[in-house]
Amino acid sequence: MFTVGNHQIKQGGRPFIIAEVAQAHDGSLGFAHSYIDLAAKCGADAVKFQTHITQAESTTDEQFRINFSKEDATRYDYWKRMEFTPEQWAGLYEHCQEKNITFLSSAFSVAAVELLKKIGMDAWKVGSGEFRSSELMNAMATTGKPILLSTGMSRYDEIAQGVAWFKERGVPHGLFQCTSMYPTPFDKVGLNVIEELHDKHACPVGLSDHTGSPFPAILAIARGAAMIEVHIVFDKGMFGPDVLSSLTPSDFTQICQTRDAIVAIDSNPINKDNMAEEMCVMRGLFTKSIALSQDLPKGAILTSDLLVPKKPGTGIPYVNKNKYIGKKLKLAVGADRLLRLEDIE
Repeated sequence: MFTVGNHQIKQGGRPFIIAEVAQAHDGSLGFAHSYIDLAAKCGADAVKFQTHITQAESTTDEQFRINFSKEDATRYDYWKRMEFTPEQWAGLYEHCQEKNITFLSSAFSVAAVELLKKIGMDAWKVGSGEFRSSELMNAMATTGKPILLSTGMSRYDEIAQGVAWFKERGVPHGLFQCTSMYPTPFDKVGLNVIEELHDKHACPVGLSDHTGSPFPAILAIARGAAMIEVHIVFDKGMFGPDVLSSLTPSDFTQICQTRDAIVAIDSNPINKDNMAEEMCVMRGLFTKSIALSQDLPKGAILTSDLLVPKKPGTGIPYVNKNKYIGKKLKLAVGADRLLRLEDIE
């Protein structure tokens, strides 16, 4: 268990939900700010970007994962266009503070770590492709802030090595089950791995999902995942490499609302006896009392067939029927009302 900002991260607790923007802003600072507003409106706990410093992380030999760009000749050119200045990153952080949402950004170089460290990040996110980047995680570890590691390209033994590395250095850490397919088909989501990793490594484990559907995240929340990370996009018709793997605002909101509902339900056990007392008015409306099957005159003798159950349950309980068999009426009683104790001799 550890904290990210004001949020406690633990298995079975309130899941920490991250809205992953990545490169959905397409290099527009204004658009990046718009995503902060959107994530906060949808109910996310954090909004996460990616901080790329092209010269520190890439070369012109790097190939596009998806050859989507209409304006960048190379992947190197694309990363260059995605860069923001340190002052602009600080502005995004300040905007998150104003919206009471945690700012996160994946660093892809030591230079990016140094940049983000200066603006005050609460935790570090290591993407699936960086699980062997020891120099990157070393730089993160020196800050003492939690490190959240995605496992989309890792084997079990590599995950274990990473956890051992964190533990040796006393670094708070969490893991994400992740499948690095964009989008991920449902049969490759692997929610079983969340429980496996938690049982084996005793640290918070969540889901970083790329299906483009809210269902895996909702199911992971119901199973007690500590963290949820999903991509968000304003509309599925937008341009970009991660659109098909992203959620619309309505789907993202559904995940946050489901999280809040599950937390409210699971954190409030009830006592059935106390609840029955609270429901006394409702019990009276829906249970039944003794009434007559027909109008009876004064002096009539009550027999079993004359005593019937009718609503509401505010009169003589029908379960006590046998006590009144053979009794005599002190006055005439109609079948349209409940039998009362004062009616009986």
